[in-house]
Amino acid sequence: MIVDDLSHGRKANIPAAAKFQHLDVRSPESALLVREGRFDCLYMLAAQMDVRISVADPVADASQNIIGALNLLEAARHAPHRPRVIFSSTGGAIYGDASPPPSAEDSEKNPESPYGISKLSVEFYLAYYMRTHGLDTVALRYSNVYGPRQDPHGEAGVVAIFCQRLLDSRPITVFGNGQQTRDYVFVRDVAAANVLAGTAKLPDVERLDDRAMNIGTGVETSVLSLAESLQRAAKVAVPIDFAPKRDGEQQRSCVKNDKAAKLLGWKPRVKLEDGLSETYNFFKTP
Repeated sequence: MIVDDLSHGRKANIPAAAKFQHLDVRSPESALLVREGRFDCLYMLAAQMDVRISVADPVADASQNIIGALNLLEAARHAPHRPRVIFSSTGGAIYGDASPPPSAEDSEKNPESPYGISKLSVEFYLAYYMRTHGLDTVALRYSNVYGPRQDPHGEAGVVAIFCQRLLDSRPITVFGNGQQTRDYVFVRDVAAANVLAGTAKLPDVERLDDRAMNIGTGVETSVLSLAESLQRAAKVAVPIDFAPKRDGEQQRSCVKNDKAAKLLGWKPRVKLEDGLSETYNFFKTP
């Protein structure tokens, strides 16, 4: 069963065999579905995911990311057949620039944006629901996910945006000096981590980070290097324009993935060059 309000996703991406409900995760209907669905796993991927939107409208960000999550967590707590809850968190925005990367799960957390604050808030709720109510919860802290089907017309998803610029023969815009770094992980690797997290035997929760795992490559790549690598993969060259630094954007982000390797048996398999090539070819194909 897939639940989405289609504010960003496309119905065409839903597998034909999957059941689909067009709902907001904050709605009573979504809560009822979780309570009565007898699901083994509840994957909480729905979110407001744009840092800039969270800075401009933190109330809307909190409504979607915190209230939406609480609506589903309460439903899962009261379900006769309780699912394991796998929450899609963030491995970059949670840590901020408090400590030098690569960040381990127990690194200091100092979010630079309301988006990071909302994700960290939900993680505190996850730990609370497990300690107090015995709900089976997991937090996967993604680094920067990219790959086919990512929206190239929004504000989030730099690889998809760059791909569209290359296809349109338009300059690539880099905010700041381009030396800010990210850890780019391919969507297929992230999907594999989610599948493993649904059944893996995991430790009990005493502290916030006990059931949290970074899902990233451990490789730090600057935005300028990403733009250059993508142009090489696409065999297309366009100018690079620079724009002012954006509010709420951290300067360095990269995560350690040793814990996911130990607890899930997971490791990233797709190299950045191969992932960029596959992503560009997806957008290039009519």
